[in-house]
Amino acid sequence: MADMKEEFERETAYEITDEDIERSMLLNGLVAPSGAREYYSVLPPDGIRKLARGYGDDNPLFVDPEYGETTRWGSQIAPPMISIAMNSPLYGDRLPEDVRRATRGLFAGIHLFVSGQSMEWFRPVLPGDQLFSFGGIESTQEKKSEFAGRSVMRVSRTVQMNQRAEVVAIQRVILIHSARKRARDKGKYLDIEPATYTDEEIAAHDAIYAAEKPRGAEPRWFEDVSVGDALPRMAKGPLTLTEIICFHAGGYGFAPYNISSSRIGYKNRQRIPKFYIKNEAGIPDVSQRVHWESDWAKAIGNPMAYDYGVMRECWLTHYLTDWIGDDGWIVRQHDEMRKLNYLGDAHIITGEITGKRIENDQCLVDIEFRATNQRDVVTAPASATVALPSRERGPVRLPDPPADMATRAIEMMARHHEILRERRAAGT
Repeated sequence: MADMKEEFERETAYEITDEDIERSMLLNGLVAPSGAREYYSVLPPDGIRKLARGYGDDNPLFVDPEYGETTRWGSQIAPPMISIAMNSPLYGDRLPEDVRRATRGLFAGIHLFVSGQSMEWFRPVLPGDQLFSFGGIESTQEKKSEFAGRSVMRVSRTVQMNQRAEVVAIQRVILIHSARKRARDKGKYLDIEPATYTDEEIAAHDAIYAAEKPRGAEPRWFEDVSVGDALPRMAKGPLTLTEIICFHAGGYGFAPYNISSSRIGYKNRQRIPKFYIKNEAGIPDVSQRVHWESDWAKAIGNPMAYDYGVMRECWLTHYLTDWIGDDGWIVRQHDEMRKLNYLGDAHIITGEITGKRIENDQCLVDIEFRATNQRDVVTAPASATVALPSRERGPVRLPDPPADMATRAIEMMARHHEILRERRAAGT
């Protein structure tokens, strides 16, 4: 245990430096293609089903290909958050060499977590689709965190398009870089005790599960909803290690760090050595294990292991897709991960309609909603705009992406194919 403590001390000693911040500023405003290959390159029908089931969603629109054929989409479609599990390398012009050289190893040894995102959706993802992406850092700002002291907040923007160069979604993610040692030394949350439940409390949570169901084929008409209406409750958890495993195995994989086993794991460790930190047995293991190993989570200032922010974002979109039905569409969602969701925590999602309007021939409904844990703490507040079908105006029309991004997507895909042709001609 002494060696383990020394390892923790050494690997949590990294601090954010002025040089880190200065170098990170070089990336602001630059756009580049993503060369990442995520869990799925080409989306199979079973991949859609596995991701949905991985976060607890049994909506037949996602899990039953035959059902999807009977809907307005004419096909099974993927849940809104499918992009967390999909990406094919997009060939294109890389960032300037001097920028890549200057930012190599940026924030190495510094903890990174996602504190929220804003997402806009424009097209469904279908079986057989590929997703490609491009983007970069929009802004960088130094912050003072009550949890971790000096920290850096960066906002990244990613444009996701399919193989037809159609913009599927635009995602902005808030990334927080913070020193592990500062968070550990402050120990602000270390007095939080693991949750326990009586049989009666589990039964009350189960009763919410029992009442849940997706809206399905019955349209939720725009004319039938009003400002102030409450949406049904949705249960999630209590969070267990099993749920974390299901989320990974179900379709998320271990994005974005390419975590693997045996020889492939060894090669990944050579690629990003500071991401690997020795465990109690002296074995280099991923720092991402904060999501399943409580000892390591405690070493960086948390009382126990905790979930992924994107897992709760899947929960939040699940809440919306259950309510809007097969014919509705989530136009945009903004969410914040204000508190962590620890192993053992149980959540209830609640929401209400805060606005209703017709805009650009779309029948839009605004919703405020949130995930609240058993301590009565809102860990993930969110807002969204959804489009509903109308008896008077007809079915939902999908929103158009910004014209500049639609044009950029076509240009990026054209360059991708140009490079592919060059490589094939050269036999590489």
